[in-house]
Amino acid sequence: MQALYAQLLVGLINGSFYALLSLGLAVIFGMLNIINFAHGALYMMGAFVAYFLLSLGGINYWWALLLAPVIVGIFGMILERTMLQWLTGLDHLYGLLLTFGIALIVQGVFQNYFGSSGLPYAIPDQLKGGLNLGFMFLPVYRAWVVIFSLVVCIATWFLIEKTRLGAYLRAATENPTLVRAFGINVPRMITLTYGLGVGLAALAGVLSAPINQVRPLMGADLIIVVFAVVVIGGMGSIMGSIITGFALGVIEGLTKYFYPEASNTVVFVLMVLVLLVKPTGLTGRAA
Repeated sequence: MQALYAQLLVGLINGSFYALLSLGLAVIFGMLNIINFAHGALYMMGAFVAYFLLSLGGINYWWALLLAPVIVGIFGMILERTMLQWLTGLDHLYGLLLTFGIALIVQGVFQNYFGSSGLPYAIPDQLKGGLNLGFMFLPVYRAWVVIFSLVVCIATWFLIEKTRLGAYLRAATENPTLVRAFGINVPRMITLTYGLGVGLAALAGVLSAPINQVRPLMGADLIIVVFAVVVIGGMGSIMGSIITGFALGVIEGLTKYFYPEASNTVVFVLMVLVLLVKPTGLTGRAA
């Protein structure tokens, strides 16, 4: 039973990263109609920014949680202003190819300077140790990752779905001309939205750094699974991405316990089954 609980915990941890990353992808696709294949590279950049802040500036983990998403988000907004904005109205394939190229360049640059091995990033002192729950030993940092990720996901959903700012974002996507008539700067709003989605990826990178180490290819290992999560939840569906991310992490953990050989493919098998039954995803709507 301890092995089962351990795999469930691993599943929840992976589900936290899946949820944060797929949430960022869903925000970018749902609001901007861009399939952002650079998301994994930007997740990796978040981890590296946290590493640089600590090793070069002595800035600890708690500040990195705030600064890394802002820094990578600004980088993302520069990308949107200089490259992605010119793809408005074009086929999704152009955005996918451009962001795929950006991902290869970013990963190649970091791999050239840092190699493929992982760089250590220490768990903050406040989150070291663990809790003995009787039936299992729960590391404090892993519990923190799950809880913090869930809070961030719900807060993002509330921002987009339940606030006036979120209403403006959705309206700007569906009818930008009408929104401009109200005096709202639509291009700036689109840029900030892309920065928000990218910032969520960077935040996931900071959370992942103490667990998975900081590696140039850490995003490449996750991005395909995260896209499967987004497709299963429904492209552009905020709540669908959150629920599916956590759920698939747990399912993956259970599969590692009961049938380890299928643990790397179970997500894609589920994606095929969902698409056969409901092509728009579990919570997606037909165009």
